[in-house]
Amino acid sequence: MARKKSAHKKSPPREPLVAKTRSRTVESAQLKKTGTSGTHASKSGVIGIFRRAAGGYGFVRPLDATAGDRSGDIHIGAPVALDAATGDTVRVRISRASDVRRLGPSGEIVEILKRRTTRFVGTFFRAAGVGWVRIDGTNFARPILVGDPGAKGVREQDKVVVDLLRFPTHVRDGEGVLLEVLGRSGEPGVDTQTVIHEFNLPGPFSEEVLADARRQADRFEENVPIGRRDLTSRVIVTIDPIDARDFDDAISLELIERDHWLLGVHIADVSHFVPEGSPLDQEALARGTSVYLPDRVIPMLPEIVSNNLASLQPGRVRYARTCWIEFSPTGIPVHSSVESSAIKSNRRFTYEEVDLFLADPDTTTVEMTSEVRALLGRMRDLSRILRARRAARGALELTMPDVKIDLDRDGRVEGAHVVENTESHKIIEEYMLSANEAVASTLAAAGAGFLRRIHPAPDLRKLRQLTEFVSELGFEVDTLESRFELQRLLKLTRGRPEEHAVHYAVLRSLTRAVYGPQDDGHFALASSCYCHFTSPIRRYPDLSVHRALAALALGRRVASDGLIELGAECSVLERRAESAERELIKLKLLIFMSSRIGNEMDAVVTGVEAFGLFVQGLKLPAEGLVSLNALPTDIYRYDRASHTLCGRRPGHSFRLGDRVSVAVSRVDLDRRTLDFRLVAAIPRAVRQRSVRPPLIERPAKKMKRRKK
Repeated sequence: MARKKSAHKKSPPREPLVAKTRSRTVESAQLKKTGTSGTHASKSGVIGIFRRAAGGYGFVRPLDATAGDRSGDIHIGAPVALDAATGDTVRVRISRASDVRRLGPSGEIVEILKRRTTRFVGTFFRAAGVGWVRIDGTNFARPILVGDPGAKGVREQDKVVVDLLRFPTHVRDGEGVLLEVLGRSGEPGVDTQTVIHEFNLPGPFSEEVLADARRQADRFEENVPIGRRDLTSRVIVTIDPIDARDFDDAISLELIERDHWLLGVHIADVSHFVPEGSPLDQEALARGTSVYLPDRVIPMLPEIVSNNLASLQPGRVRYARTCWIEFSPTGIPVHSSVESSAIKSNRRFTYEEVDLFLADPDTTTVEMTSEVRALLGRMRDLSRILRARRAARGALELTMPDVKIDLDRDGRVEGAHVVENTESHKIIEEYMLSANEAVASTLAAAGAGFLRRIHPAPDLRKLRQLTEFVSELGFEVDTLESRFELQRLLKLTRGRPEEHAVHYAVLRSLTRAVYGPQDDGHFALASSCYCHFTSPIRRYPDLSVHRALAALALGRRVASDGLIELGAECSVLERRAESAERELIKLKLLIFMSSRIGNEMDAVVTGVEAFGLFVQGLKLPAEGLVSLNALPTDIYRYDRASHTLCGRRPGHSFRLGDRVSVAVSRVDLDRRTLDFRLVAAIPRAVRQRSVRPPLIERPAKKMKRRKK
């Protein structure tokens, strides 16, 4: 949950993330004022976010829809979608005549209120003597005309950035102008540039911002100034990924009188180097968060600050904000406080080194002093106590695959793997959670306004649907409206073939976590008061919390003015970063798989639809589709409730969580799709169903049966 998932970063506890776009957040507030939001706003129509399917049709999700709930999505036929693109904010008129082919509402777009973007990335080619760009993904069915962009020196199959002057419709081609040539499709780094432009990620820092960072470096002296507690003689360590460059948290832990524990969580005092309103601050606010891509980091702050001045490097005096927490022998927090400090880390550990120590506390493979060795032992013991207490209060621990791309020296993909959440990760996770809760409680008790990390309780209707879903998979559960029953389900499925599907279904049933000043608690962590304090180098909300603590220490009133807007903006930027990271991982995996057509791999069924199976590789975590045409010849019945495709012939039954063997059939880099063909199914007992779902006839090729 709170482990460092990828290079150079430490992740917060695994929690649902905000899914709102900035335009939706702003317009939702405006629509509520005018009273025009909602599915039944008949006079002005329904306003929502459009997403277009590959077939040209699409769906509009009303702005006031509950996160994750697609039941109210409005079907938009291709002829009545105007030139709307995915992500646009549109106004829809609901059709009077219902669409007999669909259970949900249908309508037509009458106005495009706001474009999500006019810039897109695609592949250039020539036809009929003029230039065209095939936009990546499935947003546009036809290519975009760009005329004769000879001045750009563009070549066939180059990846380019295009600005649309006229969006396409089902009867008219789109037209645009070529802005930038990214490079030859498939060359190292071009995929990264594609995603950077696609998500409008920030570029290099301006000279004004860099000059501000250099001024901060000139003022810094490596000593302990008046007003900071000198902790340079304490035994303090950092634990980070092997490729980390910035270290924003360090740990100390002592046993004190009455066998109590005194935990010190020392967080880089970024606020000292980033004055509010300064060029550094304005740029950090605009970025909101660092973006961690497989082959690079787009930092929130210049490296002068993030990798040097604020980074808690071993053997260097560094400024920190220390959260002290005293625990009873059984892990009950009895007191906490926060103060400005100066520390000197004794040792920089990697997760792998700590795991070696945990496996054999007497190991000599990892060099360390006896004091540090004793500290690691105490850290292990207290973290286990705290983890047990957190589980006892009902905290949820979702296991979602964290994919790490393996690159060679030239930046080409040579594989991928799922990062294991080892005990060293869990140790750091517990201490970060404890510090975040302690800081939030301190600010709340003082009546201060601050950005909380909010995760509201899930919608009960969605939990009832989840209960039905897992029951159909064969798991005996009581109502999942109880957090403890949810917790039991997650434990029950861990390590089983259905684990990915069930944990993902639980995640979709929960609301998304956001930033804001509202006192709504954090459902997944079973915490009534929570904030992000531990990563100010890479998250602006953490930096704002540090400033609230500094103001409180000076006796100033900390108001909530502007925090709702700040929270919404930070949530949007966080979501953008997460989406960009996932999209580039997906794209790099597709590039890797494109050179391995025909390769076989073991996989697990992660989704079942009427048109086929979605599967994910077990060793190489690439996800793709096995269409009905790639299944054994049979007549199949699709059951939405139990997520199964059942053929008439023995062994032709496929269910969520089944293990299969597949071969790479087709990779479409432009549309970003991966198709598999079924090689063999691992036999299992076929459950008989009492209700016979409708027939789906799809001929397919025969397959070979895997030997037991």
